[in-house]
Amino acid sequence: MRHLGYTRVSTSSQDAQLQLDALVAAGVQKRDVFADVTSGSRTALERPGMKKLLEYADEGDTVVVWRVDRLGRSLIDVLNTVNSLREQGILVRSLSDGIDPETSTGRLMLNMLATLAEYERELIVERVNAGLVAARQNGTRFGRPRSDPKVIAAKLDVVVDARKKGKTAAEAAHLVGWSRATLYRHQQAHAAQGHVG
Repeated sequence: MRHLGYTRVSTSSQDAQLQLDALVAAGVQKRDVFADVTSGSRTALERPGMKKLLEYADEGDTVVVWRVDRLGRSLIDVLNTVNSLREQGILVRSLSDGIDPETSTGRLMLNMLATLAEYERELIVERVNAGLVAARQNGTRFGRPRSDPKVIAAKLDVVVDARKKGKTAAEAAHLVGWSRATLYRHQQAHAAQGHVG
């Protein structure tokens, strides 16, 4: 069971010394501190220092941070990082926030973070689904736009002509910018429409 430290600052002009001093005072060896200097555009799990920490850490180790917000750029990123660590059996301790897995209050805080992460994910899914429903109700169509039937008919004529001249289906389809599968799909649809009409 090791205590591993993690520090993060947003820019190289910021100094991580305050975080480092706090981690060392809490019993983390300097050689066991992993650091990132990165803006908020990357999630924690994409950062090089965090990747190295995750490769180095073993089940039962504790990752110590100065403040829990050092683990991510947003609440959901922090929560996802905490959950990812916990799933690997790695404990999380935050010096300034009272999050310590060795205390009942700290465990409660970690469980609350896990619950908040699940809640946040559910909210995101609900917002996305509500947005899709609203967009559909307002007439927005998703997926590729439908092709103009006149354009398809003209391309089918070109393909039929090319086939009469000895081209393979793949070669004929390529002439009009289709794959062979697309050609067959349009031929079947065209034939079905012919039988209906």
